[in-house]
Amino acid sequence: MKVVITLALMFNLSACFSKTQVNPTNEEVAVGAIAPEFNLVGHDQKNYKLSDYKGKYVVLEWLNFDCPFVQKHYHEAKANMQTLQANYTQKGVVWFSINSSAAGKQGHLDAKSANELKTKYKNAATAILLDAAGDVGRLYGAKVTPHMFVVAPDGKVIYRGAIDDKASTDIPDLLSAKNYVASALDGHMKGGPIAVSSSRAYGCSVKY
Repeated sequence: MKVVITLALMFNLSACFSKTQVNPTNEEVAVGAIAPEFNLVGHDQKNYKLSDYKGKYVVLEWLNFDCPFVQKHYHEAKANMQTLQANYTQKGVVWFSINSSAAGKQGHLDAKSANELKTKYKNAATAILLDAAGDVGRLYGAKVTPHMFVVAPDGKVIYRGAIDDKASTDIPDLLSAKNYVASALDGHMKGGPIAVSSSRAYGCSVKY
């Protein structure tokens, strides 16, 4: 009887662990690795599960509207991030802006505030996803806002890191910046090589 109970407990524990992905080192997901599964509620209070979008390109953008680096890319006159979102979602890319700020921390969003700010900033992502517990942010090793990941239709990460090569809050830098996310998407869509598949992300620390 003891053996049966022990085996049952081991099975139950194994089942629990198999349902929960963890990233004990908090390092960024490696390029070429399968993007970790997640299921998060969006600004529209709908659930978004990554595996539901297999066969599509998916962009993950870590977001904190109070961060000056994010504000640079969402600046109303330039609309750098919004233009990227609109351009690629029109091509069938799924774009998720993920908010991992904990409750009480800078930039935290609930569904109501996320919905309001999505309209205010004209965010054109598929959805703003709410990750207040920080589980998905830690799973991907997201360190800053904006921290970017591009997932190919086969589910593998093909780019991770900064949005571009200008690590500043200066809006004029947008004019001369090389956008790594656009380059990765365009290169892979054309079946060619990706010139830069990994870079050091810059921005405000994620407020876990």
